[in-house]
Amino acid sequence: MTRSKSNVLRQPAAARPRPAAVPSPRAETLTEQAYRAIEEQIVTLRLKPGDVLSEQMLSASLRFGRTPIREALQRLAREGLVTILPRKGILVSDLNPRTQLLVLEVRRELERLLSRAGAERATAAQRAELARIADGMDRAATTNDDMAFMRLDREMNQLVIEAAHNDYAARSMKLLQGLSRRFWYMHYREAADLPLCARLHANQARAIAKGNGEQAARASDKLMDYVETFTRATVAV
Repeated sequence: MTRSKSNVLRQPAAARPRPAAVPSPRAETLTEQAYRAIEEQIVTLRLKPGDVLSEQMLSASLRFGRTPIREALQRLAREGLVTILPRKGILVSDLNPRTQLLVLEVRRELERLLSRAGAERATAAQRAELARIADGMDRAATTNDDMAFMRLDREMNQLVIEAAHNDYAARSMKLLQGLSRRFWYMHYREAADLPLCARLHANQARAIAKGNGEQAARASDKLMDYVETFTRATVAV
């Protein structure tokens, strides 16, 4: 035993096993930061449907240069959250339940696919993050904390997309997520059960974190069932 330990200690440094390098998180570009800031204001209705925006106004209020603001607005236009009117300005797009139901038809299929794929392909670090988000969703359900729920929802959506490792599904889903969050925020006080919705998100996140593809797909369907019920209820509110 002593000789064996001594031999290990005398190994040259290059021959000893090295711990795996931990990748450092990628820093957000200025465009990504500007996009996130504007998107959150639109989703949370600080910028309301029908509001007219300008690059100059957003640059001054958010303290970003005109180029990242312009690029962020172009992305928001692709996602349907704003409409760019040449030589007139930028219009925050309108909302209605019937259009949202069409969004949900597509989102249901993508959510199921991404949840199943994420359960199969997520890294250990992504599974740990999903478990953390699930715990946060449980806390948001207990405290009825709408802003905590909204931010965790956005974080979870992005993480599930990354965990699935499917660029084609990711591009499609990114076009729908902001529209869905904004519709939720506009109507949840009148028509939604936030604690129930947060718990359904927690169930989905945990199933993906545990690597159970079929359970993740079922949890996704249950969440989409609830979101569709909520959307239809807004028509009568």
